[in-house]
Amino acid sequence: MFTGIIQHVGAVRAVRTVGKGRRMTVDVGPLAAGLALGDSVSVSGACLTACRIDGAAVDFDLAAETVSRTTLGDVRSGTKVNLERALRLGAGLDGHLVQGHVDGVGEVRRIERSADQWAVEFSAPGSLTDEMVEKGSVAVCGVSLTLTAVADGLFSVALIPTTWKATTFGEVSVGSKVNIETDVIGKYVRRYLRQIAGAGGADGGPARAGGSGEPGGLTIEKLRDAGFV
Repeated sequence: MFTGIIQHVGAVRAVRTVGKGRRMTVDVGPLAAGLALGDSVSVSGACLTACRIDGAAVDFDLAAETVSRTTLGDVRSGTKVNLERALRLGAGLDGHLVQGHVDGVGEVRRIERSADQWAVEFSAPGSLTDEMVEKGSVAVCGVSLTLTAVADGLFSVALIPTTWKATTFGEVSVGSKVNIETDVIGKYVRRYLRQIAGAGGADGGPARAGGSGEPGGLTIEKLRDAGFV
């Protein structure tokens, strides 16, 4: 588990193919202190396991699933990556609960700078924006951010100078691909609402709102019975 507060921006030193996956060597800088084999590190939003440590050079194995479903399949030597060590019990939760399980890949659509902040708009699969709410949380390349706007297939965030400078956001441009993880609490709420609405679980269509008496419809009575009202 992570918080989405980036602790260091590292650089990929090497990437090699291993079977159907890859092994990636990352210079983790000061995060190497106390890091042990088997420890988890969020690398641009993906939870990876340290499998070899040589000073600040740490190897991570990328499964075929990780290669195909995240931006890490496209990294090369020199690519900058956001890094965060796993959250320890009792530590402060400055961002939000981030699992390091990338839900999908989005793309930077627009970047606008205004005085001391940047407004960034992303495109993403509709299945992901369905799990977002304005003023809620989202992790983009491992960075905990607050959503300023959400539409079908689009979402926006506002970045302060500290976030822009202390993460890889300073490297992005229109067209850049990004890893997206939606809020884990929102995922469970959405799944539960679908179940009580009779929509067939996580793989079913969106629950219908209203109280028309349609079979499977989400009604005020069902919300009340579930404790939401």
